[in-house]
Amino acid sequence: MITKCLFPVAGYGTRFLPATKAVPKEMLPIVDKPLIQYGVEEAIDAGISDIVFVTGRGKGAIENHFDRNYELEDQINGTDKEDYLTGIRDVMARCSFSYTRQIEMKGLGHAILKGKPLIGNEPFAVILADDLCYDQDQAVLAQMVELYKKHQCSIVAIEEVPMDQTQKYGVIAGDEIEDGLYKITDMVEKPNPEDAPSNLAIIGRYLLTPDIFEIIENTAPGKNNEIQITDALLTQAKGKGVLAYKFKGKRFDCGSMDGFVEATNFYYDTVYKS
Repeated sequence: MITKCLFPVAGYGTRFLPATKAVPKEMLPIVDKPLIQYGVEEAIDAGISDIVFVTGRGKGAIENHFDRNYELEDQINGTDKEDYLTGIRDVMARCSFSYTRQIEMKGLGHAILKGKPLIGNEPFAVILADDLCYDQDQAVLAQMVELYKKHQCSIVAIEEVPMDQTQKYGVIAGDEIEDGLYKITDMVEKPNPEDAPSNLAIIGRYLLTPDIFEIIENTAPGKNNEIQITDALLTQAKGKGVLAYKFKGKRFDCGSMDGFVEATNFYYDTVYKS
């Protein structure tokens, strides 16, 4: 039912300068795989095969990563190093990749809207690669797809955060209708702690119904004069409804230095040593 996943990857990654001066932040490695590959693999685990990238200037390395490199492959052909490419070759064989550009940075809502011609009139997933999610039993997006089959509406992933960190996230309020599942009644983009409706923060996993595109088109710029997906989702919540899901698993904020190092240590100890 959900066959397409959109990745907004046009951002500059300024918190990782100078490393991201010439290398997209999504290509920074957690052990031996770039962040973006973890995200695509999570989409595959959720049954998705069509990958849509909303890119920007200087992001050519992402396209190259999901393509053949004939010179490299010729050099390592027949050696034990060829095994290192098994994972990415499998990803490439199981997915199709499409690209469009976000010429101006006008917020996450605007980035998602730029993907409309490649998504079409069908429900779709959105993954923010900065948020690296891990669950040994079922990927976070796969958990959400199971919920979508039942409820047929937009769903956002949430987790509890310390109240003094609400200004980093979109924050929801809602009525718990099942264990860990909330019907959203309010959403605020990056509120100060005293203004936050709860400590339930939206993280970078969304399942969206296609009517979200028209809503975004009619959403005025909000926080930081950007088109916020939070504002569009609040409009949708007041109409057909939006759910928030407290997912099972662990999430790393790889858009921050601390989270990136934590993720690297965790994956090295938990995944690669096991």
